[in-house]
Amino acid sequence: MRRKRIILSVAYVVIAAVVVYAIVYTKGFGLLNKNDNGSGWSAVFLTNGQVYFGHLKGQNNQFSTLSDIYYLQVEQQSTLQPESTKSTVASPSASSNLSLIKLGNELHGPKDQMTINRDQILFIEEMKTNSKVVSAIEAYIKNPTATPTP
Repeated sequence: MRRKRIILSVAYVVIAAVVVYAIVYTKGFGLLNKNDNGSGWSAVFLTNGQVYFGHLKGQNNQFSTLSDIYYLQVEQQSTLQPESTKSTVASPSASSNLSLIKLGNELHGPKDQMTINRDQILFIEEMKTNSKVVSAIEAYIKNPTATPTP
Protein backbone atom coordinates (compact mmCIF):
# COMPACT_ATOMS: atom_id res chain seq x y z
CA MET A 1 0.00 0.00 0.00
CA ARG A 2 2.81 2.39 0.86
CA ARG A 3 4.64 1.59 -2.37
CA LYS A 4 1.50 2.41 -4.37
CA ARG A 5 1.28 5.87 -2.68
CA ILE A 6 4.92 6.58 -3.51
CA ILE A 7 4.38 5.63 -7.15
CA LEU A 8 1.25 7.83 -7.36
CA SER A 9 3.09 10.73 -5.70
CA VAL A 10 5.96 10.46 -8.17
CA ALA A 11 3.49 10.27 -11.06
CA TYR A 12 1.74 13.45 -9.85
CA VAL A 13 5.07 15.27 -9.54
CA VAL A 14 6.08 14.23 -13.08
CA ILE A 15 2.72 15.31 -14.51
CA ALA A 16 2.92 18.65 -12.67
CA ALA A 17 6.46 19.19 -13.99
CA VAL A 18 5.34 18.52 -17.57
CA VAL A 19 2.42 20.96 -17.22
CA VAL A 20 4.67 23.66 -15.73
CA TYR A 21 7.18 23.12 -18.54
CA ALA A 22 4.45 23.42 -21.17
CA ILE A 23 3.15 26.67 -19.67
CA VAL A 24 6.42 28.41 -18.82
CA TYR A 25 8.85 27.35 -21.53
CA THR A 26 6.71 26.78 -24.58
CA LYS A 27 3.84 29.15 -23.73
CA GLY A 28 1.72 26.14 -24.58
CA PHE A 29 -1.60 27.30 -23.20
CA GLY A 30 -1.19 30.96 -24.17
CA LEU A 31 -1.24 32.02 -20.53
CA LEU A 32 2.05 33.90 -20.74
CA ASN A 33 1.52 35.12 -24.28
CA LYS A 34 -1.30 37.47 -23.40
CA ASN A 35 -0.79 41.19 -23.42
CA ASP A 36 -1.62 42.79 -20.06
CA ASN A 37 -3.27 45.77 -21.71
CA GLY A 38 -5.18 43.71 -24.25
CA SER A 39 -4.01 45.49 -27.42
CA GLY A 40 -2.05 42.52 -28.79
CA TRP A 41 0.13 44.89 -30.85
CA SER A 42 3.91 45.11 -30.49
CA ALA A 43 6.49 47.64 -31.62
CA VAL A 44 9.65 45.87 -32.81
CA PHE A 45 12.79 48.03 -32.91
CA LEU A 46 15.50 46.66 -35.21
CA THR A 47 19.26 47.23 -35.22
CA ASN A 48 19.02 49.04 -38.60
CA GLY A 49 16.86 51.79 -37.06
CA GLN A 50 13.55 50.58 -38.47
CA VAL A 51 10.48 50.07 -36.30
CA TYR A 52 7.63 47.78 -37.27
CA PHE A 53 4.25 47.39 -35.57
CA GLY A 54 2.29 44.16 -35.66
CA HIS A 55 1.45 40.87 -33.96
CA LEU A 56 4.63 39.16 -32.79
CA LYS A 57 5.01 35.41 -32.23
CA GLY A 58 8.01 33.37 -31.12
CA GLN A 59 9.79 36.07 -29.14
CA ASN A 60 11.91 33.47 -27.35
CA ASN A 61 12.97 31.66 -30.54
CA GLN A 62 15.94 32.43 -32.80
CA PHE A 63 13.44 33.73 -35.39
CA SER A 64 10.31 35.69 -34.51
CA THR A 65 7.35 36.16 -36.83
CA LEU A 66 5.65 39.53 -37.18
CA SER A 67 2.30 39.72 -38.99
CA ASP A 68 -0.27 42.45 -39.71
CA ILE A 69 2.69 44.79 -40.22
CA TYR A 70 2.70 48.58 -40.24
CA TYR A 71 5.56 51.08 -40.19
CA LEU A 72 6.00 54.84 -39.94
CA GLN A 73 7.05 56.92 -42.92
CA VAL A 74 8.32 60.46 -42.48
CA GLU A 75 7.51 62.93 -45.22
CA GLN A 76 9.61 66.07 -44.88
CA GLN A 77 8.92 69.37 -46.54
CA SER A 78 11.87 71.75 -46.45
CA THR A 79 11.63 75.42 -47.20
CA LEU A 80 14.43 77.93 -47.35
CA GLN A 81 13.52 81.31 -46.00
CA PRO A 82 15.97 84.09 -45.20
CA GLU A 83 15.86 85.12 -41.57
CA SER A 84 16.55 88.79 -42.32
CA THR A 85 17.39 91.14 -45.15
CA LYS A 86 21.11 90.75 -44.49
CA SER A 87 23.07 88.64 -46.93
CA THR A 88 23.33 85.57 -44.74
CA VAL A 89 22.95 81.94 -45.53
CA ALA A 90 19.36 80.87 -45.08
CA SER A 91 18.76 78.09 -42.60
CA PRO A 92 16.35 75.38 -43.69
CA SER A 93 13.29 74.82 -41.59
CA ALA A 94 11.73 71.43 -41.98
CA SER A 95 8.26 70.36 -41.08
CA SER A 96 7.55 66.66 -41.16
CA ASN A 97 4.40 64.59 -41.42
CA LEU A 98 4.14 61.04 -40.14
CA SER A 99 2.16 58.43 -42.00
CA LEU A 100 1.45 54.91 -40.86
CA ILE A 101 1.97 52.58 -43.82
CA LYS A 102 0.52 49.07 -44.18
CA LEU A 103 3.17 46.64 -45.40
CA GLY A 104 2.39 45.00 -48.72
CA ASN A 105 2.08 47.70 -51.36
CA GLU A 106 5.81 48.35 -51.77
CA LEU A 107 7.58 47.92 -55.10
CA HIS A 108 8.90 44.46 -54.24
CA GLY A 109 5.42 43.25 -53.18
CA PRO A 110 6.09 41.66 -49.77
CA LYS A 111 3.64 39.43 -47.95
CA ASP A 112 2.19 40.81 -44.73
CA GLN A 113 4.46 38.61 -42.63
CA MET A 114 8.07 39.03 -41.65
CA THR A 115 10.53 36.57 -40.14
CA ILE A 116 13.07 38.42 -38.00
CA ASN A 117 16.33 37.05 -36.61
CA ARG A 118 16.48 37.65 -32.86
CA ASP A 119 19.98 39.10 -33.27
CA GLN A 120 18.48 41.97 -35.31
CA ILE A 121 15.96 42.99 -32.64
CA LEU A 122 17.07 45.71 -30.23
CA PHE A 123 13.93 45.60 -28.10
CA ILE A 124 10.20 44.97 -28.21
CA GLU A 125 7.48 47.09 -26.67
CA GLU A 126 3.93 45.92 -26.08
CA MET A 127 1.59 48.72 -27.08
CA LYS A 128 -1.32 49.99 -24.99
CA THR A 129 -4.86 49.98 -26.31
CA ASN A 130 -4.94 53.78 -26.11
CA SER A 131 -1.72 54.18 -28.16
CA LYS A 132 -2.00 56.60 -31.10
CA VAL A 133 -0.47 53.96 -33.36
CA VAL A 134 -2.94 51.27 -32.24
CA SER A 135 -5.82 53.72 -32.70
CA ALA A 136 -4.61 54.54 -36.23
CA ILE A 137 -4.25 50.83 -37.08
CA GLU A 138 -7.75 50.05 -35.80
CA ALA A 139 -9.18 52.99 -37.77
CA TYR A 140 -7.43 51.73 -40.89
CA ILE A 141 -8.76 48.19 -40.36
CA LYS A 142 -12.29 49.62 -40.22
CA ASN A 143 -11.72 51.75 -43.34
CA PRO A 144 -8.83 50.39 -45.48
CA THR A 145 -9.26 53.07 -48.15
CA ALA A 146 -8.17 55.79 -45.70
CA THR A 147 -4.53 56.56 -44.99
CA PRO A 148 -3.73 55.79 -41.34
CA THR A 149 -2.12 58.72 -39.49
CA PRO A 150 -0.99 58.40 -35.88
